[in-house]
Amino acid sequence: MFVPKLHPYNYNLHPRKPPSCIAVTGRLSKMFESLIKAAKVNPPFSNPFYAKCESLLPVNETRTIAAANAAETTSCEYGSAKYYALCGFGGILSCGITHTAVVPLDLVKCRIQVDPAKYGNIFSGFKVTIKEDGKAGLTRGWAPTFIGYSLQGLGKFGFYEVFKITYSNLLGEENTFLWRTSLYLAASASAEFFADILLCPMEAAKVKIQTSAGYANTLRECIPKMIKEEGMSSDAITGYR
Repeated sequence: MFVPKLHPYNYNLHPRKPPSCIAVTGRLSKMFESLIKAAKVNPPFSNPFYAKCESLLPVNETRTIAAANAAETTSCEYGSAKYYALCGFGGILSCGITHTAVVPLDLVKCRIQVDPAKYGNIFSGFKVTIKEDGKAGLTRGWAPTFIGYSLQGLGKFGFYEVFKITYSNLLGEENTFLWRTSLYLAASASAEFFADILLCPMEAAKVKIQTSAGYANTLRECIPKMIKEEGMSSDAITGYR
């Protein structure tokens, strides 16, 4: 904002007399009257989310003003099938992609846990893995990781909303508000239970690929071999072991 620089009154340049105290007081009075009128229209301590727009001056009726539509719009109805589907899809993207991105670190971690004498720490683990399998070996187990954690994300995000709304309907509106933190915890625990069941088969295959040398290199090799050796209902397939 431009602020003009004030100079002392020079009678030589401005022969007219400076404004009197009465004139200055009158101008200040008019200024405060305008502020009071504006404050009555929009009180400074009123609701900050509401403003009553009334002009103190006449409005030009011939002027056209374009304003944004303030109507609330939603992509889908809360609690609808589309709502659950979008939540589940968000879980697939968030869990599947992020866990797949850290497969090299997860692979070395699992190998250190299985054979700490060979792989040692995280740095020597990467070194040994690259020496034996090459850089491509760091991606072993990416397919079951992506599929398994995508299913887990689907269960986490989708089932969480299902259980949250279900428990809310059972408790009623008032109890839902009073016990909202406990409700969120119960809904998340319920969702995690089923989400981990969806993850288990792929997690079992991932660990086999990453830690059992020579067992299988891909998911397509691993699953049929596991079924042939232990059957569909085995602990290795269901992942409950």
